[in-house]
Amino acid sequence: MERTLYEWFAASAARHGGELALEVGPDRLTYRQLSDLADRVAGELLGAHGTVPRRVGLLAERSVLGYAGYLAVQRLGSTVVPLNPSFPAARTTTVVTAGELDIVLVEGDTDTAAALPVPVLHLTPEPTGPLRALPAYAGDPDATAYILFTSGSTGTPKGVPIRHRNVSAYLEHIVPRYEMGPGSRVSQTFDLTFDLSVFDMFASWGSGAALVVPGRHDLMAPARFVAAKELTHWFSVPSVVSVARRLRGLAPGSMPTLRWSLFCGEPLTLQQAEGWRAAAVNSTVENLYGPTEATISCTEFRLPDDPANWPRPANGTVPIGTPYPGLDHLVLDPQGRPCADGELCVRGSQRFPGYLDPANNAERFVAYDGVRARVFDGSGPVTDDLWYRTGDRVAWQDGHLVHLGRLDQQVKVRGYRVELGEIEAALRAQPGVRDALVVAVPGADGESDLEAVCTGVDLAPQRLLAALRLQLPAYMVPRGLTVCDELPLNVNGKVDRKAVTAEIAAQYA
Repeated sequence: MERTLYEWFAASAARHGGELALEVGPDRLTYRQLSDLADRVAGELLGAHGTVPRRVGLLAERSVLGYAGYLAVQRLGSTVVPLNPSFPAARTTTVVTAGELDIVLVEGDTDTAAALPVPVLHLTPEPTGPLRALPAYAGDPDATAYILFTSGSTGTPKGVPIRHRNVSAYLEHIVPRYEMGPGSRVSQTFDLTFDLSVFDMFASWGSGAALVVPGRHDLMAPARFVAAKELTHWFSVPSVVSVARRLRGLAPGSMPTLRWSLFCGEPLTLQQAEGWRAAAVNSTVENLYGPTEATISCTEFRLPDDPANWPRPANGTVPIGTPYPGLDHLVLDPQGRPCADGELCVRGSQRFPGYLDPANNAERFVAYDGVRARVFDGSGPVTDDLWYRTGDRVAWQDGHLVHLGRLDQQVKVRGYRVELGEIEAALRAQPGVRDALVVAVPGADGESDLEAVCTGVDLAPQRLLAALRLQLPAYMVPRGLTVCDELPLNVNGKVDRKAVTAEIAAQYA
């Protein structure tokens, strides 16, 4: 049955009103209390805007008021657009404008809020006036639940709208799979601008589970947090495991309460999985994969209980497994023919309806006639029969899909999806820069680091990096920048990205 996000929450609030819904530091709210707070914020939002807004920005941390604000937007049947308080004001303003937001909910006093080109409503712990009566809920499963903005190769973030029915199909699969319900205590490690946060919130609130939110410092010592809070479900990017291992924070048997350990957002290495599994001996470890456009995650691979039976792909990563039941998939070669090693394309109940800016749809979908796929040119609507091109290279190995990297210039940095072209565009916009190249190289901790190379006149690396910090999130600012006379070219006259990557990697080896 297709339900909206609010209907998933409201059903749990009706059945489990006295159960714990949210725990943030010392604050603990039952479902009834969280519902009442969301209603209060929804009333204030309605009063501030005058009518039900179409799209609402949410500039908030992972806090009680931030979650109440998210639910308040859903209660009104509006679309929520999460905004990250740590992002530069210029980027947030770009998203607010591109998303055509009506109003932004803001937690705390920030310089960013003061610079926004739309009205703002500050979230406050106490009511600012009498409670306002809310209209009857009129949600539509075909309406857009949320819009997330991902890195765009043209230098402008791309808006990805996700419908309620896309998320509902997702929740129908994963809630029973991970045995979620009253008594479950689920981590919430992702920022609200990261689509994996939707799993945390609504797999919990759609089942009667409790959402337990770690602080930033807690992610440095996840085992200690899991043990202290007696979590039953953990979900994070794999790099959290690397940090914990480096700090010697994954002692064997240190997370006995965990029943499920889920990882997504970047490749999960076998070493990471082994380290985590030894610390969470009673936990089932599952590796998930999925682009934002396929609604949170769309494939799954469950590691056997005995590590001796784990698959060992040549690239040292855990397979991403098989697609969810509601999705069709194709693996295509460069000519659009089915193959065992190529680009993964998906369609089905979780596939998004197309980008907010229709111009971004060109070449991101294919039509398949049973023999060969042809690239969608972006003209006309994005119909349900089209397949979304993930840009990820996969291969079938022993009945499971293995992720083999990106086919384009998009990479994952600390779990975030980054278009290298967006950083390059920002560099080329700086005074004196003629051309720019950004590459991802292995860092000392095994994660990807970004390095930039620029050509031009009178270029000061630190000045350029400082300029980027005013425009881009911290994870998109390169670790270092090298100035050279010319970028190397390959035999075809194209910039030789591989040569630059190899040279920089050798320098930092």
